[in-house]
Amino acid sequence: MSAVTARTPSTGTQSLTLTGGEAIVEILERAGVGPMFGMGGFQLLPFYEAVRRKGLTHHLINDERCGCFATDAWARVSGRPGVCDATLGPGATNLATALVESLNAGVPQVVFVGDTHRDHSWKNMTQEVRQLDILRPAVKEVIRIERTHRVPELVRRAFAVATCGRPGPVVVDVPEDVAHDVMDFPLDDLWIDPSTTRYPAYRSRPAASDVERAAAHIARSKRPLLLVGGGIHLSRAYDSLMAFAEEQGIPVAHTLSGKGAIACTHRLSAGLFGRYSRIANDLIETSDCLIVVGCKLGEIATKRFQLFGTNVPLIHLDVLPEEIGRTTRTDCALIGDAKCGLEDLADALHEQSAKARSARSDYVAEVPVRMDKWRKGAADRLHSTEVPINMGRMLNELNNEMPPESVLVADGGFAAHWGGLLYDTKVAGRHFLADRGFASIGYGLPGAMGAQLAVPDQPVVAITGDGGFNMVIGELETARRAGTPFTLMIVNNAASGYIKALQHAMYDGYQSADLIEMDYAAIARDFGCHGIRVEDPEQLAPAIRAANDERSRPSVIDVVVTRDPAKMLPGVDSRTLKVTKGDRPV
Repeated sequence: MSAVTARTPSTGTQSLTLTGGEAIVEILERAGVGPMFGMGGFQLLPFYEAVRRKGLTHHLINDERCGCFATDAWARVSGRPGVCDATLGPGATNLATALVESLNAGVPQVVFVGDTHRDHSWKNMTQEVRQLDILRPAVKEVIRIERTHRVPELVRRAFAVATCGRPGPVVVDVPEDVAHDVMDFPLDDLWIDPSTTRYPAYRSRPAASDVERAAAHIARSKRPLLLVGGGIHLSRAYDSLMAFAEEQGIPVAHTLSGKGAIACTHRLSAGLFGRYSRIANDLIETSDCLIVVGCKLGEIATKRFQLFGTNVPLIHLDVLPEEIGRTTRTDCALIGDAKCGLEDLADALHEQSAKARSARSDYVAEVPVRMDKWRKGAADRLHSTEVPINMGRMLNELNNEMPPESVLVADGGFAAHWGGLLYDTKVAGRHFLADRGFASIGYGLPGAMGAQLAVPDQPVVAITGDGGFNMVIGELETARRAGTPFTLMIVNNAASGYIKALQHAMYDGYQSADLIEMDYAAIARDFGCHGIRVEDPEQLAPAIRAANDERSRPSVIDVVVTRDPAKMLPGVDSRTLKVTKGDRPV
């Protein structure tokens, strides 16, 4: 059905004659959406036809989960909500894992799923399932369109819910008859609030009295420390954080999700804290005031809730009130946007800033000295000549070869832990992507595809394990078809490395942890991609350069790393103990 402009006789209001699916696309076009991913079915065919006629960018995906991962990564890098779709039944249920990733990580997505014709629902329709019952816990909100004339209103609402407060995914459920139904839509109903096409859509500020109390704690402290999580990226609060930290003389540590809050190479950067740490955990132990910003203080950040003592004031700034005190005692809660909260704290402490910087100068000077000592201590890994290759050497070569504006995507499991600990971002911003919302394996390849679409002119490198790549290998075809020239580094240890390392730490035995040795570079070439196999650490830098220079297709670097399970993790996992007779892991 082609859109037809008409005038409604009773009111004289101009309207467009559209199907429900076409009306959805009218709003998406006005929202300026980015690349979409999906796999069509009969229910959403009018949506697909409208996308085709309008020339919007949409990529067929081989698995809906990967399409949702790709738009998740695109949203993180671009600062705009991702859009993907799935058909009825298995298409919709395939989304669940990726939707939970976006929900837990606060990534806005608007996801359209087809559903049964309402006249025939629950009459054994093909592929019918209680899909909304399955998806509802995985998203911020489910919006079902029951009346065709409400399509514009409810799509607008989906964008507003996805981008306001703590962002997250929203499912828009579109019954078959709504998508195919034809009606006159008033032109003045085909609009969208531009504020909701980026995130955060609207910012909130902490209460002034709470800011004053927090400022008083900070003013009294001699060794305050900022602990920053992924909320810093959701708020795009980099400049505010940097200004506050420098003016007050406060070092900054980060979670896996918060990496890039400030450049890892900055003199105030204390690096990763929690399960794995460079110097940050030691600074936490000697701090007299902890300022938590946009961080949920979950298991990894808190070393299974054991990292923080009870005698140090803890200030927690978060946009979600229910995160306050959820895992860790809080002395002063600041409810609001990270950018606004940091700016308000800076204003409250401005008059004392020169005095504070002077008083903390020796403390601040400790940070680069400690960091340099840590680097010297890690030199055996960072510069290792071992064969098979040490993961530390691989990350160090990435540090040397990746330009400042490049993006590193780290898959779930050990790729994120190694990357979080050893990779150095060189500028503030979302230049390190780890799927820590749900930590699902398989994010690396689709995440790289989405990130590359968001920054087409910048190198994008993803690290994934061989097990993670095996899950999503078919998306190499999608990536080639989409023209995304990212580099995928496959950490080839012929094992489910994280699990094998944990089994080694606890049992000295292995079950269902080994994989067949594969030549993934050869497989990549069979897909028509650029494939390089690296077995010698001296080959790493040339391989990274060659892959980054290839801008016409995806590159796969198959890195043969250590098979020693004692060396597969960057440190001792805080959950594991050696098991002796009669003992059990905790």
